[in-house]
Amino acid sequence: MWSCMIQTTVKNVAQRPDFSLSGQWDIVTINKDGEEERHVFDAVLVCSGHYTHPSLPLSGFPGYETFSGRCFHSWEYKDADACRGKRVVVVGIGNSGGDIAVEISRSAKKTFLSTRQGAWVIGRMSSNGLPLDMTAITRLNNMLTLLLPRTLVNWAAERALNYKYDHRLYGLKPKHRLMDRRPLINDDLPGRILQGALVMKTNLKGFKDSGVEFEDGSVEENIDAVVFCTGYNGTFPFLPSALTHGPQRELTLYKTLFPPSLVRPTLAVMGLFQTKGPITPIVEMQARWAVKVFTGSSCLPPKEKMLEVIESERKRNMKR
Repeated sequence: MWSCMIQTTVKNVAQRPDFSLSGQWDIVTINKDGEEERHVFDAVLVCSGHYTHPSLPLSGFPGYETFSGRCFHSWEYKDADACRGKRVVVVGIGNSGGDIAVEISRSAKKTFLSTRQGAWVIGRMSSNGLPLDMTAITRLNNMLTLLLPRTLVNWAAERALNYKYDHRLYGLKPKHRLMDRRPLINDDLPGRILQGALVMKTNLKGFKDSGVEFEDGSVEENIDAVVFCTGYNGTFPFLPSALTHGPQRELTLYKTLFPPSLVRPTLAVMGLFQTKGPITPIVEMQARWAVKVFTGSSCLPPKEKMLEVIESERKRNMKR
């Protein structure tokens, strides 16, 4: 068997009958010719991420069935050439929505960015010309954030952002405080708004034949395309149902890495976390820890303790 198999889809991952003793897994894969193959592995590291199953909530917008334009998810977006000379609506103001709206606005006739809650926009460069993550994500700043009142940190940071450009005047001011959610990282969005190439709109309400209606009652006619930057469903259909819960088959993980219900900790799921800075160094640490656990050189706490930690982190996140 090849040590690495490409063009292969994992269909099913299941515990072997003697899993409590061996910790091994039965894996069913489909090769490039469509043939099923079965394998036995000592450990499983899931690295598919949570950006593979797009969330496209078309049914939540009345009139989409008769809309004459094209509706598609950002997952299908490749470049702005298909939008050249057209009137385009981008729904969602996450990092993907911001990047796509800016890129489309350079070639489209008119671009509208629809947002439900707005966003705090942060550039990649700090005031001294260095990369922002190099100067902002430090031990000192992290300590100050923990020690100082959260309202004070929000006030100071929001004041600095609004000093650069008033988020309210640009139609960006969010309903939440800066520390409550991840900001939008984008250098060009304010400039595109200032030039009139990109127009901020409220949340999309529905479709009207060739146009769209927004929650503030405004209507834009002759819309050629609507790009939904509405996130993804973090589902893993190939994993055992016993490891997931709910209709979306969500995973419960200790330290966002290990399922606590396994008798033998021989499966880990990588990258299911949000971080202030680069994700790669943290994934590297996850990989090292997972391998140590797989090989027995590091041990996990008892199941009850892991569940306590998971519940504690869940409650803490809900307060944010």
